[in-house]
Amino acid sequence: MSHLSLPLSLSVPLYLSVCAGDITQKGYEKKRGKLLAPYIPQIQGVDPSLQIDNRIQASSQAALPGSKHNKSRAANTRDERFRSDLHTEAVQAALAKYKERKMPMPSKRRSVLVQSSVEACTPPDTSSASEDEGSLRRQGRLATSTPYQGHSHPAVEHWFNRVIQGSSTSSSASSTSSHPGGRSVTTTTTTTNTAAHAALNANAAATALADLMAHTQLDNHSAPPDVTGLSERSSLHAERPQVASVQGVPRGYNHHTSVMETADGVPVNSRVSSKIQQLLNTLKRPKRPPLREFFVDDFEELLDVQQPDPNQPKPEGQQMSPLEGEPLGVVTNWPPSLPAALQRWGTTQPKSPCLTALDNAGKPVYTLTYGKLWTRSQKLAYTLLNKLSTRNEPLLLPGDRVALVFPNNDPVMFMVAFYGCLLAELVPVPIEVPLTRKDAGSQQIGFLLGSCGVTLALTTDACQKGLPKAQTGEVATFKGWPRLLWFVTDGKHVVKPPKDWHPPIREASNDIAYIEYKTSKEGSTMGITVSHSAMLAHCHALTQACGYTEGEWDTVWLFIRYLWFIFVMNRMHVISIPYSLMKVNPLSWIQKVHTYKARVAVVKSRDMHWSLLAQRDQRDISLSSLRMLIVADGANPWSISSCDAFLNVFQARGLRPEVICPCASSSEAMTVAIRRPPEMGVPPPGKAVLSMGGLSHSVIRVDTEEKLSVLTVQDVGQVMPGALVTVVRVEGTPYLCQTDEVGEICVSSGSTGIAYYGLPGMTKNIFETIPVTSSGVPISDRPFTRTSLLGFVGPDNLVFVVGKMEGLMVVSGRRHNADDVVATALAVEPMKFVYRGRIAVFSVSVLHDERIVVVAEQRPDASEEDSFQWMSRVLQAIDSIHQVGVYCLALVPANTLPKAPLGGIHISETKQRFLEGALHPCNVLMCPHTCVTNLPKPRQKQPGVGPASMIVGNLVAGKRIAQACGRDVAQLEDNDQFLYMQDVLQWRAQATPDHPLFLVLNAKGTVASTASCLQLHKRAERVAVALMEKGRLNTGDHVALVYPPGIDLIATFYGCLYAGCVPVTVRPPHPQNLATTLPTVKMIVEVSKSVCILTTQAIMKLLKSKEAAAAVDIKSWPMVLDTDDLPRKKSPQIYKPPTPEMLAYLDFSVSTTGILAGVKMSHAATSALCRSIKLQCELYPSRQIAICLDPYCGLGFALWCLCSVYSGHQSILVPPLELESNASLWLAAVSQYKVRVTFCSYSVMEMCTKGLGSQTEALRVSKKIQGTTFHCLLMIEQNFLRNVNLSCVRTCMVVAEERPRIALTQSFSKIFKDLGLSPRAVSTTFGCRVNVAVCLQGTAGPDPTTVYVDMRALRHDRVRLVERGSPHSLPLMESGKILPGVKVIIANTETKGPLGDSHLGEIWVSSPHNATGYYTVYGEEALHADHFSTKLSFGDTQTVWARTGYLGFLRRTELTDASGERHDALYVVGSLDETLELRGMRYHPIDIETSVIRSHKSIAECAVFTWTNLLVVVVELEGSEQEALDLVALVTNVVLEEHYLIVGVVVVVDPGVIPINSRGEKQRMHLRDGFLADQLDPIYVAYNM
Repeated sequence: MSHLSLPLSLSVPLYLSVCAGDITQKGYEKKRGKLLAPYIPQIQGVDPSLQIDNRIQASSQAALPGSKHNKSRAANTRDERFRSDLHTEAVQAALAKYKERKMPMPSKRRSVLVQSSVEACTPPDTSSASEDEGSLRRQGRLATSTPYQGHSHPAVEHWFNRVIQGSSTSSSASSTSSHPGGRSVTTTTTTTNTAAHAALNANAAATALADLMAHTQLDNHSAPPDVTGLSERSSLHAERPQVASVQGVPRGYNHHTSVMETADGVPVNSRVSSKIQQLLNTLKRPKRPPLREFFVDDFEELLDVQQPDPNQPKPEGQQMSPLEGEPLGVVTNWPPSLPAALQRWGTTQPKSPCLTALDNAGKPVYTLTYGKLWTRSQKLAYTLLNKLSTRNEPLLLPGDRVALVFPNNDPVMFMVAFYGCLLAELVPVPIEVPLTRKDAGSQQIGFLLGSCGVTLALTTDACQKGLPKAQTGEVATFKGWPRLLWFVTDGKHVVKPPKDWHPPIREASNDIAYIEYKTSKEGSTMGITVSHSAMLAHCHALTQACGYTEGEWDTVWLFIRYLWFIFVMNRMHVISIPYSLMKVNPLSWIQKVHTYKARVAVVKSRDMHWSLLAQRDQRDISLSSLRMLIVADGANPWSISSCDAFLNVFQARGLRPEVICPCASSSEAMTVAIRRPPEMGVPPPGKAVLSMGGLSHSVIRVDTEEKLSVLTVQDVGQVMPGALVTVVRVEGTPYLCQTDEVGEICVSSGSTGIAYYGLPGMTKNIFETIPVTSSGVPISDRPFTRTSLLGFVGPDNLVFVVGKMEGLMVVSGRRHNADDVVATALAVEPMKFVYRGRIAVFSVSVLHDERIVVVAEQRPDASEEDSFQWMSRVLQAIDSIHQVGVYCLALVPANTLPKAPLGGIHISETKQRFLEGALHPCNVLMCPHTCVTNLPKPRQKQPGVGPASMIVGNLVAGKRIAQACGRDVAQLEDNDQFLYMQDVLQWRAQATPDHPLFLVLNAKGTVASTASCLQLHKRAERVAVALMEKGRLNTGDHVALVYPPGIDLIATFYGCLYAGCVPVTVRPPHPQNLATTLPTVKMIVEVSKSVCILTTQAIMKLLKSKEAAAAVDIKSWPMVLDTDDLPRKKSPQIYKPPTPEMLAYLDFSVSTTGILAGVKMSHAATSALCRSIKLQCELYPSRQIAICLDPYCGLGFALWCLCSVYSGHQSILVPPLELESNASLWLAAVSQYKVRVTFCSYSVMEMCTKGLGSQTEALRVSKKIQGTTFHCLLMIEQNFLRNVNLSCVRTCMVVAEERPRIALTQSFSKIFKDLGLSPRAVSTTFGCRVNVAVCLQGTAGPDPTTVYVDMRALRHDRVRLVERGSPHSLPLMESGKILPGVKVIIANTETKGPLGDSHLGEIWVSSPHNATGYYTVYGEEALHADHFSTKLSFGDTQTVWARTGYLGFLRRTELTDASGERHDALYVVGSLDETLELRGMRYHPIDIETSVIRSHKSIAECAVFTWTNLLVVVVELEGSEQEALDLVALVTNVVLEEHYLIVGVVVVVDPGVIPINSRGEKQRMHLRDGFLADQLDPIYVAYNM
C-alpha cells in the first residue's frame, strides 16, 4: 500500500515538540507544513495539510483494487500466517484519517514498568490458541469461490444481487457534516480524546491539555469543549449516522404511554388496575414514597436514551420460509444403535483398523482395531458395573454419570472408555484434564460434575500421575469440584468378563447417551445431553450428507468433539493427529493424507494456516486422494481466507477446489449445515461481501470489496438431511426473520442435543423454541433448537454464518461481533507489540449499555511508547471501521491471560478478572468519552424562585420554615458571674486549690503530668511575669504558643491571658518532616502578627537549626522564649479587659479547601462556648472526661484548654500522636478511669478500628474457648485489651467539621460492642470556623437519628427521603443536638431567603459563642466579608447570622427533647466550598470517594477534585504495584454507574500520600496543588480522554 510516511528526521522533532507541550496548534501546523513542503507537489489554491489527507485517502483507495493481484504472495514466516492484506489495508486507510492526532500518554513509575509475568521471557504459546482464536483476521478476497449466480430465489434476488452504494446504509451517507469553508469535520470524539499529553511536569501537562483542548476542532475555532458535559455533545461522533442526527432532537419517547404515576408522581407499571389507581390517587399523599416504587428502575428518566437513526438500514425482504433438508434415505441393514454397530464390526471384522494414534514425532504408536475396541470396551464395562463397590453396594448403576478425564493426545484410551460406558449403560461426561488447582473455568466444570452427580472419574495411568496431588498422595480436590474416585482404565486395572456375561445391546432410545459440556458467554458451564437416538440420527444424516460408504478408507481427523461415534457406524479408519504434533510439525496432517491416501480430512481453519508455514519444505506431497476436506469451523467469518489461501498454495499439489467443504456446528445442535462433495450434484459454493454497517443493524446489504468496512463470508453448504432450519430474531419472541435479515439459526431434527442437564428453564428457551410468523402464528408444532449461530439463508438455499451468540456485543442498539473487532485490532501492525492469537474482546455492562473491552498480551520487548501508539491506533481503527468506540484497551504481560483447555484465551475468565480488578495489565487506555453517549443531559439552571415565593410556597404546602434552636441558657449557675477565663482560674485556685483539673497520659498509659487548680494558676503567673519582664510585651500583643500537647500549652495560654496578651496556639513542626510542617508554623506566626513565640527548649533549638534554615528564613523569627525553667515569681496583677468583647485568643486552622483562616474569639464568646458545652454535657467538678484530640484549634482546643477550667471537671488528656505507638491507649484510659463522656477525632477512631479490630475479634473467640492452650496464647497477645470495659461510656463524641462518617462510627460500635460499648453511645459533633460548636450530642436528649436520602436528588440540591436499602440511597446521621443558646436556620445559598423543613440549603447559625470575624483569611479576604454578619433577605431580617459554609437541612422528628418539644434534627451534607460543579449538578467529593473505595479491596483511601473541567480521582494503593492499573477501569466504571460522571484522570499513589489534617479530614486542595506541581510521585497516571 502506498502510504505517505514522514522521514524519521522530520517526524522526530515534530513529535518531540508536541510531547513537550511547547508548541501551539497554530505553530504545530506551521512547522508541519514547513517540514513537509519539499515532499509534496503543491496544488494551487489548496491548503497543504488538506492535500496530504486527500493524497493518503486517494492512495489507500487506489491500493485496494490492486491488492487482488497479491494472491501469489507466499506466506513464509510465522508472523505472516494470518495476514489479511485487504483488511490490513482497510485499517491503514482508516488510520490515515487520524494520523495527526495525539493521545495523552499515561505516566508510570519505573517499578511498574519492570513488573511482568514470571514466564514473560518465554514467548507464549501463540500456536495453541483455542479453536477460534489463533487465526483471527478477515481476508476472504482471494476469490476462488464463485460469487452468487443468478439462480436464486425471486424473493431473495431483489436485495441480494443489488450492490448498495451511497444509499442510506452506506457509512459515508451521513458521516460528515459540512462546515463553513467546505471542509468536513472529522469525528470530534478522538480529538477530545487527544486532549492532553502527560508530560512529566504536570504544569506543562496542564497547559498542554488546555491548549490542545482549545484546538480540538481544528477548523472550527469555537470555545474548548467541556468534556465533562454533554451540552456540546463533545463525546458524540459526527461520523456515526445514527448519532449525528440525534443532536438537537428532543427526547421523543412519550413516557406516559406505558407508565402511570401514583399520587406521589412516581411512575408505576401500567398493569396496575384502574380501581387501585383511583384509590391511590384519593389516598393522602404519603410522607415517603413506598418502598416498592423505588425498585422500579427509573434510570430511563435520567439517562439520555439514544434515539434510533431514521436513516439506519431496515430489512426489506419478505418473511423467510423454513428451509428443509433432503429427506433421510432409508438404509437397509443399518445397526439399531451405536453399541450394536460396535458389536457387529468387533465380531465380524475384528482385524479392521479403527483408530491410529500418532506420537509427537508423527509416527504411529498404536492402531486400535474394531475387535480390540469391542473386547476392551467390554472389559471396562464389566469392571465398572461389577468390580467397584462401596459397603458391598455396587458403586455405579446404569444411568449414572461418569467423568472421562483423558488428554487429547490419547484418543485410544478415550475411545475405549467412551464405548465402555455406553456398553455399561453409564453416561460419560468428557472433560479436559485439569492441570492446576486454579485452571480457568475449573470451578464451573466442578459445578457441572456436582450437579450431574458424578462420583467417579476415568483416566489413564500417565494422566493420573500428572494430576496435582494432596499431601496424602491422592489426587487433589479441585476448587468447586465434588469428591471423586479416580479409576485408571489401563489394562492391568480392568477384569476380563466371564463367558456368560454379555453387555445389554438395546435399540437406540431417548435415554441420555452422553453429556457434552459448554461454557456460556458469562462463564457458567452447562451440560448438553445427547440421546442414543440423536447419536444414531446424526450418524445417519452425516453419512448421507457426506456420501460415506461402509469401510471408507482413512479419515485424517484433528480431534473434534462430537464426531467420536460417526466413524464406528461406518467402519471407517481414522488417523488422529494430536495438537501437540501440529505444533511441532504443522504439515503433519497433509503428510498423513498423502501417506494413507485419505479420502476425507476433518480440519480447522487454523490447521490450514499452520500448514502454509512449512509447505516449502515438502515438494512431493499430493492431496489428489481427498474427496472431502471438511473445515469444522467453517462458520467462522475468517475461515474463507484460510480456505482461499490454502487452495491457492495446494492446488498445485493436487487439491481440487470443490473438495473444500466448510460446515457449521454448535454444541446444542451438533452439525447444522455442511457443503456437500461435488459428486452429489449440488450448486456451486457462494461468497458474500456484506456491509458491516448493515450487519450491525442485523440487515444484509451486499457491498463491494473496495469498501473499508465490509465482511466477506463463505457459505457453509446446505442444511443437513432430515432437518428443518429457520432464522429467528435474536431477542424476545422468536419471530421469523425477513430474507435480508440476520438472526439466530434454529434447527428442528432428531439429531440435536435434547436438554441442558438439570436446567429445565434454559432447556425450554433453547431446545424447545417454537418460531412464529410476524402475525404470531407458530410455523410448526415441532420444537426447534437454537444453535447460537448468527446467520441467514442465501441464494440456492445456502446457509451463511456471520457470527456467534457468544461473541455478540450490542452497543447502543447496534450489534458487533467480537471476532470482527479482533480481526481489525490484529490488522494494525501488531507483530512488534502483541502476540497474535492472544487477544480477547468482550463487552461489559456499564451505565445500562454494553461497553467494548479489548485485552491483548504484550511482547516483553515492546517499549512503552510503541505499545501506547499501537493502542491508540487500534482505537482509531475500530472506531473507523466498526463505527463503535472502545471503552477500554488493556495490554497484559506475556503468558498471563487465563488459558482455555486447548490453549486459547478463556474469554469469560478474562472478563471476570477484568471486572474484579485481577487482570494486572501493564498498559491501559480508557476512552469513556468516546463511547459513553447515554449520560443524563446536563442540568440546566432554572431561573431562581424568589425568597418571598419560597416562603409562600412552603406555607401553602403546610411546611414550616427550617429553623431550630438549642435550650435556653437563662438559668445561671455559681461561676457564671465570671465572664473572663483568667478570673475563673483565679477563683478556682482560691476556692479549690488542690482539685485536679488535668491529667496527661503518655504512650505507655502512665501519667506523664498533672495539674491542680493552684498549680495551673502558679504556672500561668510565671509565664505572665516572663512575658512582661523578659519579653517586654504590651497589652494586646499576639503571642504564638508552639508546644506539644500537654500542661505547658494550657499554662502558657492562661499566662498570656494574665498578661493581657492574645495567645495563638500553633502545632509544633515535625522533626522528621520539617520541609512541609515548618512553613505552616512560619505562616501562622506571620499571618497572626505574633511578636513573640513561647515554646520549649527542644523546639526552640529546632526552629533555629540548620535543617530549619533549609525550609524557612530562620533569621526572621520574632523573639523566641522558652518556658522550661521560669523563675517562681508572682504576677503583680492579673490583666482585666475593659469589655467582654475584647479579643481573648486567635484560633488558626487550615480548612479542607486549603485556606488558612484565623478566627477572633472574644472573652464573651469564650465564656458562652464553655457554658453551652457545660450544660449540654452536664459537666461538674465531680466528673471526669477523656479527650483524645489535637489541642490547637476548634472544639479540640476548647475542650483541652478551656472547659475544665470553666466547669471544674477533670480532663484526662490523651495526645493522639501517642496512639501511633499504642492503639489501645485511649480506650484503656476510658476504661481505667470509668469515664462517662469522651471525645475523639475520626483519625483516632480509624486508628482504633484498624489497629484493634482484629484483636477484639480474637478476644471474642478466646472467651468462647476458655481453658484451651489457644486461649492462653490469645490472652497473652490481647493482654492490654483483656481488662478493658467500655460499658461505663454514655457518650463518645467524634469532633468534626464535616458530614458524619456513618460507616466508620458503625464499624467502631460493632467492633467494640464485645468490650461493653453501647451502640447508642457513639455520636458526632459539628462545628466550623464561624462557630466551633454548633451541635454536640451531650448526655441528655434523644439518640441521634439517621435518614436515607436520594443521592440523585441531592445533586440537584433537593432532599428526597427514601427507605433504607433503596437504590441510590445515602445514609445521613444527625450531627448531635444543637447546643444551648444556638439558633440555626437553613437559607438558600443564592437568594439568602429561608427554606422549608427538609430542604437543602446553607446552615446559618446565631449564638453568643459565634466568632467575631476572621483575623485574616490568607489570600481570600474579600470573598468572606459576610461570613459573620449576614441577614436573611426575607422573613426575619433583623437577626444577625453567621454563614457556616456547609450545606444541610433541618427535619422535625417524632422524638421529643428534654423540654417536651418535638426534636429538630440537623443533618450536615457537606462543605459548600468543597462541592464539585459538574454537568450542572453539585457533587460532594465524599460520595464519589465512598464509591471508589468500595470498588476494589486494595484501595486504602481516595480523594477527588476537578482540574480544567476534568474529574481527577487519586487512589492510594494498599497492595502490590502490579494492581495499580487494575484500578483504572474499576474506578471509571463505579463513578459512571453510581454518579453518571466520566473520570478524566486516575492517579494511583502510595498509601499516606493524600494529606489529612489533625481532625482526619482530607486536604483535597493541597492534593490538587501537589498533583499539578508533580509532587505526588504517582505509581501510575491514566488519562481517560
